Amino acid sequence: MTTLTRRTLIAGGLTLLGAGALAACASPNPATSTPAGTSSQGTGTAITHVHAITRDPESGDVLLATHQGLFRLQDGELTQVGPVVDFMGFSLTPEGHYLASGHPAPGTDLPEPLGLAKSTDRGQTWTVLSRGGASDFHALAAGPNGVLGFDGQLRASTDGLNWQSLTIPAAPAALAISPTTGTVLATTETGMLRSTDHGTTWTTLDTPQLMHLVAWADDTTAVGAGADGHLLTSTDRGDTWTVSDRPVGTASALGAGITDDGQTETLLVTGSTVLSTTGGNTTEPLL
Repeated sequence: MTTLTRRTLIAGGLTLLGAGALAACASPNPATSTPAGTSSQGTGTAITHVHAITRDPESGDVLLATHQGLFRLQDGELTQVGPVVDFMGFSLTPEGHYLASGHPAPGTDLPEPLGLAKSTDRGQTWTVLSRGGASDFHALAAGPNGVLGFDGQLRASTDGLNWQSLTIPAAPAALAISPTTGTVLATTETGMLRSTDHGTTWTTLDTPQLMHLVAWADDTTAVGAGADGHLLTSTDRGDTWTVSDRPVGTASALGAGITDDGQTETLLVTGSTVLSTTGGNTTEPLL
């Protein structure tokens, strides 16, 4: 499989849904210690829910933000990274830093709920930036104009510290921000929404079917997970969509990027399987 280049890597769309137990045991990260913002967990951890999937912008490893914490997938092996947190929201900044929200496990020196937390050491430790004890962002996305999160209220921040409440026509299940232009896509139960002003105003897109997840591969290409198990791809910022020839199953987490040879790769979790697919028609199991 081709490694994604750093400049085209972006965080996948997030979802309220979870995957079934993954058919693998996670090995602990030997470098993980337990100062503030960290904890450790033993071997044989069963992953019960995956909330987000993307690739690490430096190594190209697949990252799984799960109910049991953050895991790194490399060559078919899972390694747990950092503290045990139920990562309900997870995203990458344009600089490649990790952002997250969710519920820390007992024994971690982090607020409940987490609010918005940031890691600059690839998930080993986390620093709460804002809204600790106040926000659990189930939908979270970062881009060139800042951060958008939904905790029952759509909120926007340019610095991760100060927030503005915004209006959105329907509650988003997933948010995704294009890496350079900052165009926002939001999946809702009434249809796909798009914003070109960081969530201040929204328009409804005409799509072939409802999608519950969405991710940008680059500034013009987006991939969505359809209600019938097909993948949908747009190469014009969401104006038109092409449905994959074959279904891939109901995805519970979705990410996308551009490979070194210019193809759109989609990462997804379906049931207990982690998949990589190109165009939704050629599928490779990663776990």
